[in-house]
Order: sequence, then C-alpha cells, then structure tokens
Amino acid sequence: MTFTLSRTQKLIIAGVLIVPLVVLGLYTWAALTWSYSKGERAGYVQKFSKKGWICKTWEGELAIVSIPGTMSEKFFFTVRDDSVAARVNQSMGRRVALTYHQHLGIPTSCFGETEYFVADVRVVE
Repeated sequence: MTFTLSRTQKLIIAGVLIVPLVVLGLYTWAALTWSYSKGERAGYVQKFSKKGWICKTWEGELAIVSIPGTMSEKFFFTVRDDSVAARVNQSMGRRVALTYHQHLGIPTSCFGETEYFVADVRVVE
C-alpha cells in the first residue's frame, strides 16, 4: 500500500512547518532591533567575562554606589560587540558610564543572559 500526498497537502505540511519558524525569526529580529528603553548607568565594573557553551557573549556586573559607605546596587549587563567589550576590559577598576539599550522578550539566552545590552562605555573619573 502506497501513500501519496497531493500538492495541496504538501503545501499545508510545509506551511505548518515553515510559518512558525519564520514568525519566530521575525519576532527575534524585532526584539533585538527595537529597544524598549535606553539609558546610562555609572559605577565600577566588578565582573566581566565571556560566557556560554555554544553562543559566547560578554556578561558583566556593574556596582553602582550612590553614597560612599552604603550597600552597592548591582547592574547586570551584556555586551555583544567585541570592540565595546575590549573597552570595558580596559576600563576595569575605574568609574565608568555604560550606555545601554533594554530589549525585552528575547526568546533565548543565546543573544545574552540579560535584557540590558551595552552599546558604549566611557570613563568618568
């Protein structure tokens, strides 16, 4: 007994398989392209490393101290650009201002572990 599919059935099966992949790709592109918010945070980078099993991203931790002697707030961030990551590494130990873009709803951690993506760094000491 042979089972053959008509052209319409093949198109329906292809559509059921391809359309969700295209929608997921467009959603991921939109989440990475448009930023929910952008801003700047100042403090001291206390941890910065390239992490991941397959998708390696630069992940960091900025200690924000508003008043000396008080508990610091931690700001976790991701850097996707290697040239920005090199500048963050060069500024370790000095007070910096990080310019970031917040991207909500990114479907996987392959693009970064946080929703805050650093676009620029400058030393403010």
